[in-house]
Amino acid sequence: MRIGLVGAGPWARETHAPSLAAHPGVDFVGGWARDPAAAAEVFPRAFDSPAALFDAVDAVAFAVPPNVQAPLAAAAARAGKHVILDKPIALDLEGAVALADAVTAAGVRSILALTRRFAPETREFLARAAELQPIAAEAQWLSGAALAGKFAASAWRQDEGALYDVGPHVIDLVDAAVGTVEGVASARYDAGSDTWTAQLTHADGAASTLSLSLRTPVLPTVMRISAHSAAGLAVLESRETPSTECFRVLLDEFLASISTGADHPLGVLRGLHLQRVIAQIRAGACPPTP
Repeated sequence: MRIGLVGAGPWARETHAPSLAAHPGVDFVGGWARDPAAAAEVFPRAFDSPAALFDAVDAVAFAVPPNVQAPLAAAAARAGKHVILDKPIALDLEGAVALADAVTAAGVRSILALTRRFAPETREFLARAAELQPIAAEAQWLSGAALAGKFAASAWRQDEGALYDVGPHVIDLVDAAVGTVEGVASARYDAGSDTWTAQLTHADGAASTLSLSLRTPVLPTVMRISAHSAAGLAVLESRETPSTECFRVLLDEFLASISTGADHPLGVLRGLHLQRVIAQIRAGACPPTP
């Protein structure tokens, strides 16, 4: 499968590019980035435009800000290319709907880079949660990523904060553990610490609470997801599997999805569902000024 990459930032360098280059089922053709110098360092071949890249590949992976990804991924889908999407799939709900519509109309396959979902420890947690049929979940993801480090210079992360960066991961996990998120009971936001808190309602009467931040001075990152019922407790607090190994599994499943013609459960429609929940949390925590 000929796959190209859009984006040459830290995540593309650390995960996408090496994973694409190492996978035996992938011909990593090259990529496009706004910075020609970065493109020359990351890609086996740097293309002059996204359109030129799309013409040379069967599928496109994206490692760019959500406001950049949404229109480019829609264009790739319209060109008949399968897509590997970063999260969130867009910067706003309108963009997410447009992207999902484009992918669906084109009949191409898609997969969302919810990296931790492809880790064995996460799958063990979800399998245990399925046995328990939980009625409640609690989730924390607290880091100082917006204060220092390789992602601190990311403008969209600084502007949108933890809800948009780690929020998709956390919402996806509680949704998968205790049932489909159906609404947001309450939400709050503290701008100084970039702390988002929310209470979510799920199918069959389950509930979850979230606490997210990119401006908590803690090292290492605190990530803990738990789900419980009268039958017991399931806990996930490990991110030990390297991102490149997670991405290898993602690529395995992406190629299988293309081969069979079956949509992956973590495709663009999953991204749209998460975007709707994000929009509801943001609306509850940051109501418009009269």
